Formats: sequence, C-alpha cells, structure tokens
Amino acid sequence: MDQSSRYADLSLKEEDLIAGGQHILVAYKMKPQTGYGYLEVAAHFAAESSTGTNVEVCTTDDFTKGVDAIVYHIDEATEEMRIAYPIDLFDRNVRDGRMMIVSFLTLCIGNNQGMGDVVHAKMYDFYMPERAIQLFDGPATDISDLWRILGRPIKDGGYIAGTIIKPKLGLRPEPFAEAAYQFWLGGDFIKNDEPQGNQVFCPMKKVIPLVVDAMKRAQDETGQAKIFSANITADDHYEMLARGDYVLEQFGPDADKVALLVDGYVGGPGMVTTARRNYPGQYLHYHRAGHGAVTSPSAKRGYTAYVLAKLSRLQGASGIHVGTMGYGKMEGSKDDRAIAYIIERDEYQGPVYNQKWYGMKPTTPIISGGMNALRLPGFFENLGHGNLINTAGGGSYGHIDSPADGATSLRQAYECWKAGADPIEWAKEHKEFARAFESFPGDADALYPGWRDKLGVHK
Repeated sequence: MDQSSRYADLSLKEEDLIAGGQHILVAYKMKPQTGYGYLEVAAHFAAESSTGTNVEVCTTDDFTKGVDAIVYHIDEATEEMRIAYPIDLFDRNVRDGRMMIVSFLTLCIGNNQGMGDVVHAKMYDFYMPERAIQLFDGPATDISDLWRILGRPIKDGGYIAGTIIKPKLGLRPEPFAEAAYQFWLGGDFIKNDEPQGNQVFCPMKKVIPLVVDAMKRAQDETGQAKIFSANITADDHYEMLARGDYVLEQFGPDADKVALLVDGYVGGPGMVTTARRNYPGQYLHYHRAGHGAVTSPSAKRGYTAYVLAKLSRLQGASGIHVGTMGYGKMEGSKDDRAIAYIIERDEYQGPVYNQKWYGMKPTTPIISGGMNALRLPGFFENLGHGNLINTAGGGSYGHIDSPADGATSLRQAYECWKAGADPIEWAKEHKEFARAFESFPGDADALYPGWRDKLGVHK
C-alpha cells in the first residue's frame, strides 16, 4: 500500500520545521528492496515509525493524522531520507513529564529497520528542538568537577591521565588494588574495565576496601587527589543501586573522588538514567561496550557512533568513550573528532543538523583503546585540545619502567603537544616520555623513524 500521500510532503522546508520547534528531525541512509519505489518505502518507514499500519483502519481520526511522522526530504542517489517527527509523538514520564530516550529509539529505530521492503536503514544524525532539550536530564556533573577535585582550573583544566586495570579480568583483590596504587603514583584516573564487577575470584566487597586503601596511600605519597571509576553495571535496578551505594559508602570521605561507570549500550537507557537520577553528585562514566554491533561504519543498520554520543549527552552521561579517531587500536578515522565536538560544545554543525544545546552541561570525550604516549601528540593535534580523559591500559602498564612512569609519560606527551615541541627533542629532556619509545618500539618505528639514533638507543 503506497502511503506517500499521507506520510510524505517534500514541499516542507527544513528551516521552517526547525523554526517551528515542534518536530524532532532524523536523517537516515535507507535503501529499499528491488521493485519498490524510494518515496513509497520512505513513507511506509515513516508510517511504521508513528501512526500508520499496513492497511486502512477504522480507528484513525483527524487528530491521529496530526501526529503523523512525515518524510520531508529524499535523495535516491545518496540513499538519504529525512523524517520529521512531531514532538508530541514521544512518550513522557508519568511522574515528571520528562522525555525518555527509550521512546525516541522505539519510534525512530524500532520496527522500521526490519520491514520487508527495506534492505537497510541507518540513522546518522538527528535534531532536537529547544523544548526537547529542556525535557531531557542532561549531565549533572562534567569534567570541570573532576578538574576541581584535582586542584586545577575549572575552565580548560586539561588532560586527565587515566588507565584501565590490566589484565581486565583475572586479578584477585590484592593484585588489583596494588595495580591501582602503582598507577596512581603517577596518574589521575582509574577505570574499572567493563567486565569487572563482582567475579567470584575478585568479589566487590573484598576488592573495593583495598582500592580505597590504595587511593589513600597514593594520595598521601603524592599529595594529589586521585579518581576511581567504579563499574556498577547490572541487569537489575536494585542490584545496580546496591553496588553504587556500597562503593560510595566504602570510599566515605573520598566519595567525591568516585565516578560511577555503566555499560550504557548493553545496559540500555534505563540503566544510564537510573545512575543519573540516583547519583546526581557523581561523575557518570558511560562505557560503550558492544556498540560496534550497530555503530560500525561497516554496519548498514542501527545508528552511528555520532548518534550514540549525542544520545548519551541527552541522557546525562558526564563522559562517554568516543574512540581513538584512528590513532589507537579501535576502528575510526580523524574525522571522528565530530563525535567529541557534538558532546562538548554548546552548538555544533553535524553531518546534517546544526544542534544547539541551550546551556546543557557538556559530556566529556573519553579516549581509550591502544593509546600510549607516542600516539598522543598526533591525537591532540587532530582534535585541537586536550580537555579529556584518556584511559590508557597497555600504555601505562606496558611502560618499560613502571605504571607510574607510564602515567607520567602520558602527561608529558600532552605537555609536549601543548608546547608545540618536536617529540624527539622533548624526549631528550623528559625521561619517562623517552622510555616510552623503548616501551613501544613498533609505534616508535612507525611514528618517529630514526628515533634510535636520535635518542642514542642501540639495542
């Protein structure tokens, strides 16, 4: 059934829809099955996403038609389709009238990607009007809160050197806590890795008190504050809160130095919002475990990493992993800096839409996955700043001297970039950074040919 007469209006102008402020706009790459017209399938997609079905039904009235999703732009050559969704379509909380990401995903991702006349469809940008921005939580805390705790300026406080306990599984409580202590002697921030929680060989109620002690000893020895991001991911709302409550209770006077990590993709929006609303004083660390199943550039369905990051800010993530933009081990390219820009700026022109955030707190880019001191100067140059968290696991624990020296080498790499210095020349005056060349010789050979002769390393 061709529904284009109802669910498509290509005369609508995008600027008018934005000025009206009553629609959420979504851009997709969509390919119809052979034998189907592009506009016909696009209209079916919009119908399935809103008020329609496959046949005419007797319960449709004039009001129902007023909340139809409408296709307003198509380009068959580029497989581009844009749909305007009336804001009133989306579910609201019973308790406080606020909007929810689950409703956005239900309508805009829901059944439509699995329809028989669609080969594939992938969301690659969306636009939220000011009223929608007002109805989402947004972050309660941001990187400025961490800078304050670390004793830095709350504006442009700079690079936060972090790590992930390695190996990510297999350590018992005592070596886990010792690994934390060794890194904190040089670094700022430790992330519980995404699988770490309450394993039988490393129960939370044994390891967390040891980590608390490790933090206290490291702070006493260095005279500097330290931050721990504790994984409270769980299937069950009450289990998640039990983990969060336990961690904060154990850290006690240092609870302000605790971030709470949730695996927001596999756990879903409900888990992110539960953490955001129950622990508004804590930094909410959104880990993306599993996201590549739909966001990979090779995937033709789902949505992009750019969309995921944008969603995380609406939900209230204080920070989210954004990949390594081609500088680490994760899939990505230099242009992925857009993923960082959309969450940290108050306005940004995305692939399609210029999004204003109307003062909503920013979400911190968290950089993780195969990074070390040698890769960081190029990364910072591409991004244009270092106001972020970098959790370098192997880049810290793989340092030839110690995890503390690994952490120091990361910070020295940031200072090298800030100074506009040549990394080889910088290494001559900064021992820990120089030793990173010997720690990661494969990277050193690829990034800095001739480094051995220049640094006098002959092994």
